[in-house]
Amino acid sequence: MNRTSKGSIRIALACTIALASPGAALAHATLQHSNPGAGSTISESPHEVTLIFTDTLEAAFSSADVTDSSGARVDEGKPQVNGNLIRIALRRLSPGNYRVHWRVVSVDTHRSEGSFTFSVTSQ
Repeated sequence: MNRTSKGSIRIALACTIALASPGAALAHATLQHSNPGAGSTISESPHEVTLIFTDTLEAAFSSADVTDSSGARVDEGKPQVNGNLIRIALRRLSPGNYRVHWRVVSVDTHRSEGSFTFSVTSQ
């Protein structure tokens, strides 16, 4: 193999590695942690839902809501967005299943959304 071929192979390999590696410029804010946790069953009504994301959020374009099994909203007031955190105040929840739905825009302008459920077993 000549020098030019080896150089071309190195450049191609470097480009392949660079394109395959996840970079911050391509990152989306994804849900890292929540309280209550996704799929969890808790014994008491929580006062709020807390969502922690992997990237800083644009507060003006990020929100979340919580609904009961019939689709009625059970959150109170506007969600608070600060850095990579969203807090959603809740009414007192009856035993049942609840869905948290979030829509966020990270500071690098990437949008993402998702949802999860949790259950409450008693008041």
